[in-house]
Amino acid sequence: MTSKNISLNNIPSGMSVTVKDITSQSDIRRRLLDMGFTQGAHIMTLYKSPFGDPTAYLVRGAVVALREEDSSNISVLEEKQSQPDHNRVLVC
Repeated sequence: MTSKNISLNNIPSGMSVTVKDITSQSDIRRRLLDMGFTQGAHIMTLYKSPFGDPTAYLVRGAVVALREEDSSNISVLEEKQSQPDHNRVLVC
């Protein structure tokens, strides 16, 4: 399994990621942490508003809408599955 480091605002709808870090140093950092955007938290992008901003995310069982300028400060790890190993033998 390989990981790719990107910001939350670049995640398409329906995809799940894990929070790596919050890069903002302003008051919004504390608010994001209070809402559950902590290191290791699993986030799912639910949907974008009709004009594309804000975007709704599922974090720790709650739906939270974030503006793009705020979600761009959240660094996440996108989990990608590696290619299957067809030479692997399954023993039951």
